[in-house]
Amino acid sequence: MKLIFVRHGSAILFSEFGEKPVKVGDVIALAANTLCGSEPEDSITVTTLYLDRDYIIDQVFWQHAALLSDRLDAQDFADELYSEPAQILHLGEDRAGLLMPWLDELLALSLNGPSVDRFYRMQALLFAVLDVITPYVKTTAARRSVTQRRAVHPSPPRHREFAPLRAEARQAVELLRREPSERWTLQSIADAVHLSPSQLGRVFVHAYGKTPMTYLVTIRAEHLARLLRETDLPIEEAMRRVGWRSRGHAARMFRQAVGVTPTRYRELSRQKTAV
Repeated sequence: MKLIFVRHGSAILFSEFGEKPVKVGDVIALAANTLCGSEPEDSITVTTLYLDRDYIIDQVFWQHAALLSDRLDAQDFADELYSEPAQILHLGEDRAGLLMPWLDELLALSLNGPSVDRFYRMQALLFAVLDVITPYVKTTAARRSVTQRRAVHPSPPRHREFAPLRAEARQAVELLRREPSERWTLQSIADAVHLSPSQLGRVFVHAYGKTPMTYLVTIRAEHLARLLRETDLPIEEAMRRVGWRSRGHAARMFRQAVGVTPTRYRELSRQKTAV
């Protein structure tokens, strides 16, 4: 996931929350595989923290250990708890300003890559930042009884580990990224990687946090956004090139992924170029 701290200036963001302004004192929280575009107003300076999804799941497990049976349970719990993949956190300029020395030190410590000597200091700085911003994150109530937890994952934590990424999941992603304009169905993707549709669905969601068809929407939205920015193709032709045959369906999917319609996205990109 990404945490983007606005340090100077302002911009208009478009993502799953639609089209919204951000300014100094705001933090943008984006889950993995969540598209987000921006249109700076004059100029903007940000600092971005990139957090590995498995690392976040591990922290959720220890934070809610009383509710969870193991780390695999924590993955589903996190998806329920943080159900909004794109959020703008309004900390305010004064409170956000307190974070800047910590962010600057994190940046300085990370310039040369991972270091054993700097590990605990970086952890302390990250936790200090998260302690400030977490109260502003929107969450969804998720309740589980002891009986439910035991029924879902009966084995103890020491017997549970993160499973390696399945080869079939990687192959499916490679297919979708290489040929997004194909008329893919869940069945055709499953046939290509030699799994049943139900097996592929389970394997893919476990690996990437979303279904193959939802992942395909993300890829097509990325490709369409590039065509809208970099070419003068008619919008319908650009939609067909990425694999969407229906303009109405394409517009809905693009707005769901990016936050604005293709027409509005092109308008914003051309306004930026004109400036």
